[in-house]
Amino acid sequence: MDAEQDTYNPHDLELQVQKEWDRQGSFEVVEDESREKFYCLSMFPYPSGHLHIGHVRNYTIGDVISRFQRMQGKNVMQPMGWDAFGLPAENAAIENRVPPAKWTYENIKYMKDQLKRLGFAYDWSRELATCSPEYYRWEQWFFTRLYEKGLVYKKKAIVNWDPVDQTVLANEQVIEGRGWRSGAVIERKEITQWFLKITAYAEELLDDLGQLNGWPERVKTMQANWIGRSEGVEIVFSVEGQQDLQVFTTRPDTLFGATCVAVAPEHALAVHAAKTSERVADFLSECAKTRTSEAQISTLEKNGVDTGLHAIHPLTAEKIPVWVANFVLIEYGSGAVMMVPAHDQRDWEFASKFQLPIRPVVFPHKDRPQIDISEGAFLDKGWLHNSGEFDGLSSAQAFDGIASLLESKGLGQRQVNYRLRDWGISRQRYWGCPIPVIHCEDCGMVPVPKEDLPVCLPEQVDFDGAASPLKSLPEFYQVDCPKCRKPATRETDTFDTFFESSWYFARYCCADNETSMLDDRVRYWMPVDQYVGGIEHAVLHLLYARFFNKLMRDMGLCENDEPFDKLLTQGMVLKDGTKMSKSKGNTVDPEALINRYGADTVRLFAMFAAPPEHTMEWSDSAVEGASRFINRLWRMVQDHAQQGVVAGTGVSHDTLNDDQLGLRRKIHETISKVTDDMGRRHAFNTAIAANMELVNEVNHFQDTSPVGRAICQEALESVVLMLAPVLPHACHILWQRLGHETPVDQASWPRVDEQALKKDVIQMIVQVNGKKRAAIQVPVGMDSAAIEKTALGHESITRFVENKNITKVIVVPGRIVNIVVH
Repeated sequence: MDAEQDTYNPHDLELQVQKEWDRQGSFEVVEDESREKFYCLSMFPYPSGHLHIGHVRNYTIGDVISRFQRMQGKNVMQPMGWDAFGLPAENAAIENRVPPAKWTYENIKYMKDQLKRLGFAYDWSRELATCSPEYYRWEQWFFTRLYEKGLVYKKKAIVNWDPVDQTVLANEQVIEGRGWRSGAVIERKEITQWFLKITAYAEELLDDLGQLNGWPERVKTMQANWIGRSEGVEIVFSVEGQQDLQVFTTRPDTLFGATCVAVAPEHALAVHAAKTSERVADFLSECAKTRTSEAQISTLEKNGVDTGLHAIHPLTAEKIPVWVANFVLIEYGSGAVMMVPAHDQRDWEFASKFQLPIRPVVFPHKDRPQIDISEGAFLDKGWLHNSGEFDGLSSAQAFDGIASLLESKGLGQRQVNYRLRDWGISRQRYWGCPIPVIHCEDCGMVPVPKEDLPVCLPEQVDFDGAASPLKSLPEFYQVDCPKCRKPATRETDTFDTFFESSWYFARYCCADNETSMLDDRVRYWMPVDQYVGGIEHAVLHLLYARFFNKLMRDMGLCENDEPFDKLLTQGMVLKDGTKMSKSKGNTVDPEALINRYGADTVRLFAMFAAPPEHTMEWSDSAVEGASRFINRLWRMVQDHAQQGVVAGTGVSHDTLNDDQLGLRRKIHETISKVTDDMGRRHAFNTAIAANMELVNEVNHFQDTSPVGRAICQEALESVVLMLAPVLPHACHILWQRLGHETPVDQASWPRVDEQALKKDVIQMIVQVNGKKRAAIQVPVGMDSAAIEKTALGHESITRFVENKNITKVIVVPGRIVNIVVH
């Protein structure tokens, strides 16, 4: 490789450097107990076909962190793979008339080449794709173990059913109540689904958020809210001629204000009432067409209908009506709520609309049971009235008193509830991992034995999107029962794709293991030291990954409680103030940028434009500016090297003149700042800015003496080392040009010379009556009296103190002088 090329030609040199990395296996790592490990991971991409600029930013952040930690001497692992199952491949198969597998594998190949062009320091020997049987065989095995432990079960659940395509749709695929592909009116249908008992770990998932000191508070709050722990009372309302209703409330102090009980449209009481009431039947039918998700239901106009049934109030024995309401979810709790219109705004709106009684029982003042609820409910806690023996108690006192009374009557019990629901892991889709279960008429549900795994997904199929082709492939679903050997039927549902992405981070540690899911190497590498990805994954993926890690721990497959020690959530990339999207025509093709400017320019812009957690605004001129800076640095190093490289260290500090001391001080101030910016703060933009300032200082340094050139060499070497994580290709060549045979990716991070930071003089601010009026230069160690004299003698100060009475002079050595005058 020619390190002496004068002109910066990124296309040729980047390809040459990448070939050298491949030839040397530069980023392949193995376990080394003598070195501190650092596992850096960016969320793996879906192989959609092309990288977008958001990918580039995400993966550059992870790569900069990895390369920086490598230069600290750590044993760094940075793997990459593909989250390859999912609906986009099915959509593409319909559109392009190719099997999803063919489309996916072609995209993986293309996107891998794109990632390599960007110079990311990945250990490609650990590459995995979740659609590969070598990968998903182990999640199938893991599922069978979970089944054996009782953590997997099957039950009926309400889904969005497309009657034309004969398939279940995700909430996102229902557009204005119709199927995204068929246009058919979607029905709410009850079918059998597989579930994973994440609720068994709800308390631990919530409590262990306290361990995640390296996570953004925003993400932890989102997870805590999603898990949704609440303390309350489950109250029993008997219903005339029907089964009792169990209702959970966090406000038992409002129980005497309950004037109605509402059930979900799918509740057994609603279905019973529909048999004899046409109004109820019509309402249930309408709900089946309009309700698709909790988010959508929250925006619907609150509606309901009286079932004609009555519940018995557990403490007053009053009969209160049972309504069916469109905002009550069967998936939450028992699918029933007690309505207290005076103290819940949603209930107040519902009661006002349907003229139900509104009875206040909690008031802001103990001695004045007066409250205005004409415009809305009173939501605060307070003092009870109209509540029988509990009148005069505070809400807190009434909570305990009413709970105790209900428990003594067998009509309620204290309970901790979670908003979190068990994870529905089955999908009636084709392009996913087959669920390893066989249905036998005699033996029931039988997990596929380990020796028969993997259950391979047929990849050469005719796919039209109308239904999963697995249901029409007898060679797939017709099997013998592993227990009794009689003819049986294989499960044709596939896993939710979050199943694959919930454990991939651990598999990277031992991706070559063909005999077990994980091995001892996971104990060396896990947990991930730094995880990088978008805030949109704050809840589902990150919560499921935490859950899976605990499952693997409890099966003895790993030892760590949490999978990710630190989490960085990068911001979005905007153009013209809006999020990039194909529909808006404002996307930027990273490949076109690489072809024009080179990968290092794209990387530099992505890191310099904004702090990683912040939104980044696209700017064509800023990309050009990044290119100009690299060219400038390139010319400076080449010009310096043409005069002959010199030793950049070993200069005698005591013999340096002021300019030489000044540049050395700037070098090591920059090293100190950039080390903190890159390592602790991840403030890559300010780290780059500090290097640019140092380059400017070097450019203005005109000392061509041997000592001057040695300091200039030290400065250039420091810049090249500090920018190597961001500009790995250019810095690889420039490091060689500065006389080094060892590649820059194997070099150590520059060390701060504390002696170089010492100053003979320091600057102090001088204030008069608290306002800055001057800055003075004083020798280090000057006593307070001498500092005061220097400050008072400064020409800018004399005009503010003359003819005035100086009452006090406060000297804070090394920082400030404050003169107080009248």
